[in-house]
Amino acid sequence: MINMVQNAKDQAAALAMAAYQAAVADGTLPAAEVKTAPVEIPKDTANGDFTTTFALAASKALRQPPRNIAQALLDHMDLTGSYFASAEIAGPGFLNFRLNDSWYAAVCEAVEAEGTAYGTNDGLKGQKIMVEFVSANPTGPMHMGNARGGVLGDTLASVLTACGADVTREFYVNDAGHQIDKFAHSIEARYLQIIQGEENVPFPEDGYQGEDIKDLARAYYEENGDKLVDVPEQERLDTLAQFGLSVNLPKMKTDLERYKIHYDNWFYESALHESGYVKETVDLLTERGWTYEKDGALWLRTADILRDHFRKQGKKEADIEKLDLKDDVLRRANGFYTYFAADIAYHRNKFAVRGFDRVINIWGADHHGHVARLKGALDAIGLDGDKLDIVLMQLVKLLRDGEVVRMSKRTGKAISLSDLLDEVSVDAARWYFNAKPDTQMEFDLGLAVREDSENPIYYVEYAHARICSLLRTLGEENVSVPAQADVDMSLLTGEAERALLKQIAQFSEVIKLAARDYDPSYINRYLQELAGCFHRFYTACRIRGEEAAVRDARLKLADDTRIVLRNGLKLIGVEAPEKM
Repeated sequence: MINMVQNAKDQAAALAMAAYQAAVADGTLPAAEVKTAPVEIPKDTANGDFTTTFALAASKALRQPPRNIAQALLDHMDLTGSYFASAEIAGPGFLNFRLNDSWYAAVCEAVEAEGTAYGTNDGLKGQKIMVEFVSANPTGPMHMGNARGGVLGDTLASVLTACGADVTREFYVNDAGHQIDKFAHSIEARYLQIIQGEENVPFPEDGYQGEDIKDLARAYYEENGDKLVDVPEQERLDTLAQFGLSVNLPKMKTDLERYKIHYDNWFYESALHESGYVKETVDLLTERGWTYEKDGALWLRTADILRDHFRKQGKKEADIEKLDLKDDVLRRANGFYTYFAADIAYHRNKFAVRGFDRVINIWGADHHGHVARLKGALDAIGLDGDKLDIVLMQLVKLLRDGEVVRMSKRTGKAISLSDLLDEVSVDAARWYFNAKPDTQMEFDLGLAVREDSENPIYYVEYAHARICSLLRTLGEENVSVPAQADVDMSLLTGEAERALLKQIAQFSEVIKLAARDYDPSYINRYLQELAGCFHRFYTACRIRGEEAAVRDARLKLADDTRIVLRNGLKLIGVEAPEKM
């Protein structure tokens, strides 16, 4: 739980404030209401390791030029016992701090003390959070969008857990409604075509055309023959739908397990209908005056709800009126509830029944228009729609030799998750799909299998394996990683050594940012930078054959890097290989 970057920032801010108070006490500066200014890391290390704008921020209140204030602070600053060796004035009044050996030693002490927990924090302790992701229709194989959503959701759940949250991973199974009806009719047509001839049974215009539907119909026929031909149509449809789901759902679970995704809960849409919870939720909306009947259907006053929702967000009336706001059907004239009605009930269940403090859904960007409608509907039933967060992810473009790939060579169909994992490793797939959610990504199949520094997953895994190889080699020479207490950190003064130590220290900050922004790709970028820092360090700083004290200090630094690489890769669900 030690965050040495935050510790240094807090200490620099406290030093600046203490110096100001000392300057006020002897009359150098006037007393005034001044706030603690933020402390940042300069982009250029020539400007120090940390910097504060305290003097600039206090200039107006103190009615003095920032550089005068900065000089007064410097004259009254006591760095004794701190993490800083020096402080200096720069530019219009920045105060720049330079770290001393004690901070670098404390970074290594934190890694040694926390081990597998290094980088974690308790910022979300006490928060009960659900991450719902993939939730693919069980009517066919999972595709690239599901593959991307899978790793984004799974890694985000790991990041939130690393920040102390109590996280539940959930898959919402759409086993009811229109798409299941279409699924059933599609299998039925293929089943009857087997028995009666393809030319005698028309296929539904909007049916699912895939070979997988034919496979399901054939599998049912081979097991059961023509026993469904003479039963009532609804019974036949129900039987075939259940058979299809009994095949597809285990296949989805198997594919996801192969992809290293393990759900805490599989929640079935059908359970909401069977328990009467969808009806109860719609009745609640009616009681609150948010529904009306028209053409035999029950409608939700979505337009009014959205106007209220956008006003709450501070949107201007003129801008709201420009929006093309429409109402939604909750219950069709035939008495069946819509998917939207079930979705409102499902999210009501998350908050009102299961008591989640926050719910995060990973959705495709094509669901953008659904976000405000669902949040607004939750507001309308008395829940806080702002506790629902939607992460929208852009499309995936699959490339081979610079050309877009849409079809599987093996099956001639759209590339599925299973197809992809037959071609590239699970680790490579997880790494590449854990890209920034709101940008369209290109997955280069050729790059993903390359074994060189151009392939980022190989580059990072190689850094870990390289350190493990070093440890094995030194172990054969009876040299082991020393305890931090036995290492002289003052020997690590080289630019590459200090840069690597600073990068190790950043891990805790990166996890916090990934959780704050719901963007687990921070971890990928960090690991690439960490691997780069290590490779540069390893090239510049000899370990084997060096004088014992220097060797031990550098070996300890290398082993700390190994621990952080392993911790980071584990968050993404990627192996940290010991040999490559």
